[in-house]
Amino acid sequence: MDFDHALSARPTVHPSSAVKNCVLGAYTEIGPGCALEETRLGDYSYCFAQNDIIYSDIGKFCSIATGVRLNPAPHPSSLRPAQHHFTYRCTKYGFGPDDDSVISWRREKRVVIGNDVWLGHNAIIMGGVTIGNGAVVGAGAVVTHDVAPYDVVAGVPARRLRRRFDGETAAALGRIRWWDWPHELLRERIADFRTIEGFCEKYDPLRAGSK
Repeated sequence: MDFDHALSARPTVHPSSAVKNCVLGAYTEIGPGCALEETRLGDYSYCFAQNDIIYSDIGKFCSIATGVRLNPAPHPSSLRPAQHHFTYRCTKYGFGPDDDSVISWRREKRVVIGNDVWLGHNAIIMGGVTIGNGAVVGAGAVVTHDVAPYDVVAGVPARRLRRRFDGETAAALGRIRWWDWPHELLRERIADFRTIEGFCEKYDPLRAGSK
């Protein structure tokens, strides 16, 4: 990824990456060696490099580090006598028509990533998992269950370590929903993003309405 040049509203996709049947938002960036399929990537989110993402809905302002995988293929290890994909990708081996039921099952178990989520290097998010707004997934984590907003998780399997902010601050950020602000408003208020101090007091609609 090139940090020396400004992005345009039009998505940027590295020529070594493959993007198939995806919706990419404004100011999004796909780095080298990525593969995305049937995925929605929200405004300002980026995939740094070597990401493998399929059947996922990703919010705005998400930071996806190198090597992250979303919705990796599950093998039917306890459902069929063989877990190899020859039992459903039959045409590949000359065994007749494909069995689409496994692919359909995987497509229905979409990964859902909220806004302002950071996925660390080589993290794996399993199918059907939802990660809330503002969460952090540590490097190398394997996430098998939902992650609450603003939780920090890590490990194999991933477990909650702490929260990014206290409950009141997290709730205020959820009400502010700064990720939905238009581009010009973000530019106008960019200095306020340099510290959490005073941010919620200034922009939380509940607090603003009580003044």
